[in-house]
Amino acid sequence: MRASAKIRVIVGLSGGVDSAVAALLLKEQGYAVEGLFMDNWEDGEEQRYCTAAEDFQDARQVCAQLDIPLHKVNFAAEYRERVFRYFLDEYAAGRTPNPDVLCNSEIKFKVFLEYARRLGAEFIATGHYARTEKTHAGMRLMRGRDAGKDQSYFLHAVSQDALSMSLFPVGPLLKRQVRERAREAGFANHCKQDSTGICFIGERKFSKFLARYLPAQPGNIETPLGELLGTHQGLMYYTLGQRQGLGIGGRRGSPGKPWYVAAKDLRRNALVVVQDHNHPLLQQQSLLADKIHWIFGAAPAPQFNCMAKSRYRQLDQACQVTVVGAQRCHVEFDQPQRALTPGQYVVFYQDDECLGGGVINEVGSVANSKPPASTVRARTAA
Repeated sequence: MRASAKIRVIVGLSGGVDSAVAALLLKEQGYAVEGLFMDNWEDGEEQRYCTAAEDFQDARQVCAQLDIPLHKVNFAAEYRERVFRYFLDEYAAGRTPNPDVLCNSEIKFKVFLEYARRLGAEFIATGHYARTEKTHAGMRLMRGRDAGKDQSYFLHAVSQDALSMSLFPVGPLLKRQVRERAREAGFANHCKQDSTGICFIGERKFSKFLARYLPAQPGNIETPLGELLGTHQGLMYYTLGQRQGLGIGGRRGSPGKPWYVAAKDLRRNALVVVQDHNHPLLQQQSLLADKIHWIFGAAPAPQFNCMAKSRYRQLDQACQVTVVGAQRCHVEFDQPQRALTPGQYVVFYQDDECLGGGVINEVGSVANSKPPASTVRARTAA
């Protein structure tokens, strides 16, 4: 059944192939479709590193071919206040944030949604690989059909109100099907490379970008026993489990294995490293998460078993979740997890349904592993 042409949908067009095909599918279904291009970042070096101008031209071409209007709006002020400030605060605290989750919950499915409502839209749509299902209790958030492209992880903090007004047309499709539809439609961006990394950093070096906003504080690189190995450039430039870019080679009397970041000692500004990919300090059995957002407003039960991801590309991990407050929960994994990272998100699933998620705040080492006090302080201070 074709949707009524009176139902107005505004599609967030990024210039990429996914949002372009989302607009195409909605028009084929009979909706009154309009496009909207968001400028979310302004920077003195934007012309060198940002692809916004090129992306806007790709969005214009898609709208011209579909014969639909295109709006352009600048949300840079909202982005800096609601996303970028949090990003800097987290790095200053020695944590590793994921700004994509906040970009969705605060910009694409809040600021954009409010703007679209003012334009008279009944729904918004994006090119996210996710699905929703309406139930008597509200909207379920489901994984996208393409397991390799599923983006429900990044949408777990979107509100019920926003989900009820959002459409994800490419959610039931595989990426190859999306590209094929774009090619058939004659979209020039049908083979455009997917964007990766943090949008406002672009192709520039991460450390150079971050140094513009946070002063670097070099300090010692040490083993868990306190042996000095070298000097780091600032704790904010490193993440747990990191191997590359440490600037330390082999040491006399130690095995010739790579070094990995195991902890950050914020009090002493020291980077703790180990020489085993599966070192006990890199293995954690549990975590405490806060700022929890449950899709249906509350956890399924005070204690329940489910699957979880502590980073986007991770395979599902079996765990037990215990609610310990309105926005906090304790997670105990069935198997040790490598390099659980404060500041990242843990997201919960039952089969294909996303239940919600929150920010990793503290992590617990595996049994029989007793990390030095400095390591424990580094993990629990954030």
